Amino acid sequence: MLSSPFLFALCRLLPASIASWLGGWLSAHVARRRMRLRDARARTNLALLCPDIPQAEQEKMLTRRWFNVGQTMAELANIDRLVNPAHVEIDQEAAYRAALAAPGPMIFLTTHIGNWDLMAAHLKDATDRPGLGVYDPPPNVAQAAMLKRARESYMGEAITGNSGAARTILRHLTQKDRAMLYILVDERAEQQVAFPRFGRPLEPTGNLSIALRLGKAAGAQFLPFYLARTKGPHFKLFWHPPLDPRTMEQEELVATVDAFLGAACIAHADQWLALHDMDLTAPTA
Repeated sequence: MLSSPFLFALCRLLPASIASWLGGWLSAHVARRRMRLRDARARTNLALLCPDIPQAEQEKMLTRRWFNVGQTMAELANIDRLVNPAHVEIDQEAAYRAALAAPGPMIFLTTHIGNWDLMAAHLKDATDRPGLGVYDPPPNVAQAAMLKRARESYMGEAITGNSGAARTILRHLTQKDRAMLYILVDERAEQQVAFPRFGRPLEPTGNLSIALRLGKAAGAQFLPFYLARTKGPHFKLFWHPPLDPRTMEQEELVATVDAFLGAACIAHADQWLALHDMDLTAPTA
């Protein structure tokens, strides 16, 4: 969707449900054929993560996964139409709202499940906390500019993970009252995804490592959460009670986040983008 301004504009003109379906169909039937290496990698990883699921069902899951990728891209044009209770259901909503209203800064940790952009838009809509989102731009300059404009319209301030990002984030968390940071922790680096760990002996790196250091420096709590697609452009938000680095050892905190988001990535492997970005067969350091 981002590679075609025409399709992006078309998705904005269409009803959100039809645009979502169109994006999913194009991804599953057109884009998938052009990305055979990614599809094969996702198939291998799915077999390792879900060995008890029959192969025929795994193939259906892979098709649903490609459909979800396209839906998510198409829904980028209609995020403002999806940020409402008709499209986003919240698990244990009263307790979740109470957690959002707590004092002090908060860092929201998530992975690329369901529609990760809608999660950012939900946060901006659900709380009065000053928001900041961190993302990795696509290499294409035109696509990157389009994505930045779109995300700033619903994410609040959005920055790329460049060399000065840590200083910007720390100022945001320490100088703004009840500031929040939205960050994805399953980013790809060196043809690998280092989190969730899935039992691999990996130390926190990348976005998670940055978030841990900044959270400790700013006295921020961590709230792991994710948004799973239920049907079409409809979702359910699941969350974990806030974790306080001032009262938890780092390994305990990381293990808790790893267990929560790792289980989510397996349970919703048919919606997890990073399934094709990691190699679970490779030896780890």
